[in-house]
Amino acid sequence: MKISDLIKMGLRNLGRRKARTALTVIGVVIGTISIMLMVAIGQGLNYNFEQQIMENGSMTIITIYANSYSMDEDGNYQQRNQKLDDGLVKQIKEISHVRAVSPVIEKSLRLTTGKYSSWGQMKIMDCSTWEAFGFPELEVGSYPTPENNEVIVYGFSSLNDFYYYQGRTYKTKTIDLAKDRISFRFDDYNEETTSGKKQFNYVIRNYAKIAECDNWQYGYYCYMDLDFYKKLYKEYAYTLGAANRKKALQALEEYQSIQINVDSMKNVTKVQEEIEALGYRTESDMQYIQPMLDTSQMLQKVFLAIGAVAFVVAAINIANTMIMSIYERTKEIGIMKVLGCYIRDIKKLFLFEAGIIGFIGGVMGVGLSYLLAHLLNKYGGAFLGSLTSLIGGSAQEGAAYCMIPFWLPFVALVVAVMVGVFSGYIPARRATKISAIEAMKSEG
Repeated sequence: MKISDLIKMGLRNLGRRKARTALTVIGVVIGTISIMLMVAIGQGLNYNFEQQIMENGSMTIITIYANSYSMDEDGNYQQRNQKLDDGLVKQIKEISHVRAVSPVIEKSLRLTTGKYSSWGQMKIMDCSTWEAFGFPELEVGSYPTPENNEVIVYGFSSLNDFYYYQGRTYKTKTIDLAKDRISFRFDDYNEETTSGKKQFNYVIRNYAKIAECDNWQYGYYCYMDLDFYKKLYKEYAYTLGAANRKKALQALEEYQSIQINVDSMKNVTKVQEEIEALGYRTESDMQYIQPMLDTSQMLQKVFLAIGAVAFVVAAINIANTMIMSIYERTKEIGIMKVLGCYIRDIKKLFLFEAGIIGFIGGVMGVGLSYLLAHLLNKYGGAFLGSLTSLIGGSAQEGAAYCMIPFWLPFVALVVAVMVGVFSGYIPARRATKISAIEAMKSEG
C-alpha cells in the first residue's frame, strides 16, 4: 500500500465518524493544554523567584567571618573566633569550583576636601577578583589592576554630605571630582595615639566612581586594592605610638572576612561543605534559599504530574476510539486481507489514524496554550503571584508567571503524536489478528 493511499484511507475513516473523532481530538487538546500550561506556570514561578533572590545579592558568594555567630538550641547567640589569613586563602583557592577568593577588610575613613569633611566606609579587596565578583560599570575612570593598583573607587553616593561647622552654622558642599581634591585618613585611632609625628593623610589622585545601580553596597562603600591598602597602612602605622604601631602591623596579618565566588549556584553547598571540613564556619544566601528552591522544583513536578494525568486520560480515549473503530470495521479489515493487503499495512493504517488524532489535537492544544498563557498573565497575575509565596517569594506587579519556553511546543506536539501512536498500537495489533473468513461473515 502506498503512503498516499494510507493517508487518504486514514483521513477518510476519521471523517466518517466526525463526532467521535472530534471528541477524541478534544481529549488530546485538553491534555496538551494541561501539560503546557502546568510546565509554563512552573517555569514562570521558578524564573520570577530566582530573579527576586538574585536581586538580594549573588547566590554564588560564600563568606567566612573572623567573628562568626550562630544560634544554639536555646536560642542564644554563640560567637566563634576564626583566624583568617593568607594560608587559608591559599587552601580555598585549591578547592574545585572556586572561581575567585579575596580577603576583605573594612575601614572607617575621615574624608576631607578643604574645610569640608565627611565619614566613609572603605572595603578593601584583591582587585584582580573584582570582575569575577561582578563589580558594576564605572561612571568615571577605570578599575585598578595589579599593575596599577593605586586607584580609589568611590561608591555612587559615597561622596554625599560633605560639611563643616562654623560656630552654629552648618554648611554642606557638593563634590566636583574634576575640581575638588579629596584626602582621607584611617579612623582607627584618635589623634592622641600618634607619636608626635605628622598625622597620616593620603591625598587621592587616582580615582574612579561607580555608576548608579540597584545594589546599595556599591553606593555606600569606597573600594581599594588589598596590596595598595597594605602599603598605605604600613605608612599609617609608623605615625602611631609604639604600642599602637605594633597592633596595627599585626592587624595586617589577619582579615575580617574572606569572600569566595563559586562558578555555579549548584556548587555553592558543596564548596561550603569542603570549607567547613577545614574547620571554618561559612555563610551564604544559598543555605537559606536552597529549601525554597527545593520547594519550587517540587511544585514544578506537581504541575507536570497534573498535566501528565490529562494526557493519560487522552490516551485512554484514543485507545477506546480505535477499539470501537475495529469492531465497526471488521468486515472492511477482512476485505483488505482477502484483497491481499499486507498485515503490516493494516497495522500502519490504524497507527496512522491514532497518530493523526494526536497530531491534530497537539497542534490545536499548542495554539490554545499560547492564548490561555496570555490571558493568565493578564488577568490571573494575582493568583499566580500568590503561588510564589509558597516558595518564599513575593508577588511582583506586572510579572509574567506563565512562561512557555521555546522548546515546550515542540515537545508537547511530539508527546501528543507519540501518545496517539502508542494508544493505537494495541488496537492496531488486534486488527491484524482478525481472521479474514470470520471478518467476511461479519455484518459490520
